[in-house]
Formats: sequence, structure tokens, C-alpha cells
Amino acid sequence: MGNKEFHFIGETLDLNDQARLCVEGNFIKLSDGFTHYELAGPPEGQVVILVHGFSVPYFLWDPTFKALVEAGFRALRYDLYGRGYSDRPLTTYDSNLFDRQLRELITALQIDQSVDLVGLSMGGSIVTVFTKRHPELARRLCLISPAGFEGTLPATARLLNIPMLGEVLMSLFGEQVIVSAQSKDFYHPERFPDYVERIRPQMKYKGYRRALLSTMRFGPLDGLSESYKRVGQQGTPILLLWGCQDRTVPFALSAKVRAALPKAEFHAIEEAGHVSEYERPEVVNPLLIEFLKK
Repeated sequence: MGNKEFHFIGETLDLNDQARLCVEGNFIKLSDGFTHYELAGPPEGQVVILVHGFSVPYFLWDPTFKALVEAGFRALRYDLYGRGYSDRPLTTYDSNLFDRQLRELITALQIDQSVDLVGLSMGGSIVTVFTKRHPELARRLCLISPAGFEGTLPATARLLNIPMLGEVLMSLFGEQVIVSAQSKDFYHPERFPDYVERIRPQMKYKGYRRALLSTMRFGPLDGLSESYKRVGQQGTPILLLWGCQDRTVPFALSAKVRAALPKAEFHAIEEAGHVSEYERPEVVNPLLIEFLKK
């Protein structure tokens, strides 16, 4: 659970009704709080849901979202709890929370068809767990450098997992660590100078670093190999994409994921780091759209 009394340096704003009025996109109240989302595309289009990863909110889907809408899909992207402009509930940030958020969002938006799910990094493990639990709701699955296998978490995570020490370290150095980590997500970070600055606003709202710590301690970041194997046996069509220069979830881990998902269509994305869909959209978008139209 989060520590309600701990004050993280730099978190000075409350994410309330007034703050939400100044944000683009839409909000919907679910059982754990407000979820920030965007839904676009023809009402009759096949629904494709985009789920982001550990720390960067839904703007990282900008190129993908636009391409899907232009291709005739009904695209939905949203901020996970604790990130972007979704609420930061005082709770445990585990697979159950993220699964519940996605399930309730689908219900609240009255989506009454099976959906296509696209997950990046931790979003990959979220949609995998969701597909395992609700196979009737998942039509197709695309995983981009998915987390969830042993070897995903960095060594520094051990220190952050220590109660109170993690809070102190995250308060003193959290913003610096998070920001510096983002440049490592790219093969050519110099081509995306505004990316890091777009991450900073969410950090000022109370509860962001508490949510990250709880996710690191309890979230769907490793130990999910059996979930992947189960989904691999369910028969859901799967597309697996991985940046060859990924240093966040190392490309070498793709072998483990492919072993768990032997029927998945796999593509290694050259000259791309962790966020290949953002760095190489001219390569990733055609692969994704072709897969979803099959």
C-alpha cells in the first residue's frame, strides 16, 4: 500500500476537477477513480485499445493512434492509474488494479464487441493478463517489447523495493532517474528533443511517485511467464514487435517471449530502442495495421 503521509518533493498539485478542466481528452469515473482517455475513429470501426507502459502516459501512442484512425479503426488510448491525468488512488498497483481499470473502461464506454489490444512494455503484460482472464473480449493481441519476464527489472529496483528507503530515494532522485531513463528508450534520442519535456507535467501531481513505487513492488513487471504461455495456448492471434536496440527490456528477452508464444508473428525492428512504435512508426504502423486487418 502507499504511504499517505509521505510527501514527495516536487509533487505540489492536486489532480482535481479544476485540473481536469485544463486537460485535452476525456475523463470517465470508474470504481478506483477518474480515467483520462481519448476515443476516435468511425463508430462502426473495429476497436483497438492502446495500453502504455510503466511511466510515460498515453501521448507515446501519438503516431499509432493517428495511423489507426486514418486506417478506419476506432482507437482508444488511456492513462493507467497513477500516470498522466488519470487518478492516483491510494491502493496497491498490481495486475488486479490495471485489469479492473481496462475492463471497467470497456464497459463504461459501452464497447460491446471483442477488441484488439496493443500493449507496450508493462502495457504488454497488462494486456496479456487481460487476455488470459477475459479471452472472449480479446480478438487480436499486439505486444511491443513486453515486460513480465524475469530480467525486466533493473538492479536499482531492489533498493526502491525497500520500504521507506524507496520513498526517500524516489523523493530525492525520482524525477532525475525517470527523466534520464526515457532517453535510454530510444536508439536516436536526439531526434526526439521534446519527448522528455512532455513527461514532466504528470510528475507534479500528488501520487505519481507513490504509484510508481507501488507498481515496482507489486505490479505486472516480472514473474508472468505462465500467463504468457497460457495466452499462447488460447489461440488468440498475436503480433510481437521488438526494437533491436532495446536497452529497457533487452532484445535478448524476445527469445523467452517467443518460446512462450510459439505461434506469434514476430518482427525485429531495426534501429529502434524500447519505444519502437514512436521511434519507427513508418515501420511499425504498416505491420500493425496489416496484422489487425487480417
